[in-house]
Amino acid sequence: MCAEENPRFIVDLNCGKLAKWLRMLGYDTTLFDHRDDKYLIRTALSENRIILTRDTQLMRRRVITTGIIKALFICRDNSLEQIRQVITDLGLDSAFIPFSLCLECNLPLVKVSREDVKDRVPSYVYQTQTQYVECLNCRRVYWQGTHWQAMVKKLDGLGK
Repeated sequence: MCAEENPRFIVDLNCGKLAKWLRMLGYDTTLFDHRDDKYLIRTALSENRIILTRDTQLMRRRVITTGIIKALFICRDNSLEQIRQVITDLGLDSAFIPFSLCLECNLPLVKVSREDVKDRVPSYVYQTQTQYVECLNCRRVYWQGTHWQAMVKKLDGLGK
């Protein structure tokens, strides 16, 4: 189903955690936080995005049933099972760079120096970590601490 080399996704709110997992894997993913399905469809069409949803009514729309827009009905409630379904059903591979997008903004992260973040991270983080990345939009700083390692372990369990 996923013939595009660089698939882009739009995820509706009923499976919102899935958006963060896809971003974590490095996939351009918009979280659709509106209630108007017509706007979601327009966005998917104009930005060439695959819709990921748990909304059975949305899946019945002609634009989806005829294949004009690609969409995947997400079967599970658990976010790890959801990401496993997306990877399997869409045949995603590991060509993307994990932890390259901001989990909040979906924009690329850039490397920053340790000194640049000295006053913006906890002191124990500054003392123990040497590499940092930052979102230039929301200014979030990321580092490879225990939370990062826990996410990597979960991703490894998915076969990534």
